[in-house]
Amino acid sequence: MYAIVEIAGTQVKVSPSDKVFVPKMQSEVGSTVKFDKVILTGDEKKATVGSPFIKGAFVEAKVLRHVKDETVIVLKKKKRKGYRVRNGHRQQYTEIEITNLA
Repeated sequence: MYAIVEIAGTQVKVSPSDKVFVPKMQSEVGSTVKFDKVILTGDEKKATVGSPFIKGAFVEAKVLRHVKDETVIVLKKKKRKGYRVRNGHRQQYTEIEITNLA
């Protein structure tokens, strides 16, 4: 069984016991979160599509940890002006484990 759920503006395909990285959430580590914006659910035989969401369907997940992605270097330069800027950015994510699809 699988589901496509909207989490923090991104659509993620999940199954029970999957570990997924999503944009950082304000939940505590070890807490359980519930997502009710389920777009699609299905298995090998049948799929149910919502318009836009399926009423009564939800996905429960456990927050495992908060992590940062690898550094992305941003370089800016204007030729013949002596302007050079080097910045780095690390996106923050939350790792969750899917516990229940309903």
